[in-house]
Amino acid sequence: MTTDHLPGTSPRRGRPRDAARDRALMAATLDELRLHGYGGLTTAAVARRAGVSTATLYRRWRSKEHLVVQAAAVWAEDLGPDRDTGSLRSDLRALLHDKAEALDGPSGQLLRAILGEAAHNRALADVLVGEYVAPLQERVASLVARAEERGEIPPVEDPMMVGELVIGPMVTHTFLVPHEPGGRPGRDMAERLLPYLLRALGAKGE
Repeated sequence: MTTDHLPGTSPRRGRPRDAARDRALMAATLDELRLHGYGGLTTAAVARRAGVSTATLYRRWRSKEHLVVQAAAVWAEDLGPDRDTGSLRSDLRALLHDKAEALDGPSGQLLRAILGEAAHNRALADVLVGEYVAPLQERVASLVARAEERGEIPPVEDPMMVGELVIGPMVTHTFLVPHEPGGRPGRDMAERLLPYLLRALGAKGE
């Protein structure tokens, strides 16, 4: 995901912001979160890693929380476009593999680092719901609606629950189950989860 545009920051008068410096600070924030978690992250360490002064950082973000909230928005998972592949099975497979790729990338690294803090930090929780959960639920709702129109499945009363059935196993398997270093657990779970989702949706032939 590009960090040329950083949503949620207020424009300032005077000299234009240095986009390269902003990108460096966002990358440094992700690195510090990955290494030390939210509790161990300090703005001084982020500034040092980015090669800037703390004054430079505070001109952009007035607190550690604002910095991490911005990083969460910048590194929000990019599930890619909602592609109509012509069948529910292939639509779901594409979504699951896109989710796996997101969890294996910077988005997943940041999600792992701040999930615990988000449980009691409303600002972070709101970002996670808006930038991580809502896009997946919207894509699930679209592919379910197409499958209903094609007559592949009966009407689904609660498409948002289907999104929960995707998020839960993918996140649990990727973040909580021990894996060999360098493995890609998300891709494995994507294939294992697919037939269960098809049966849960009442897909014909499943």
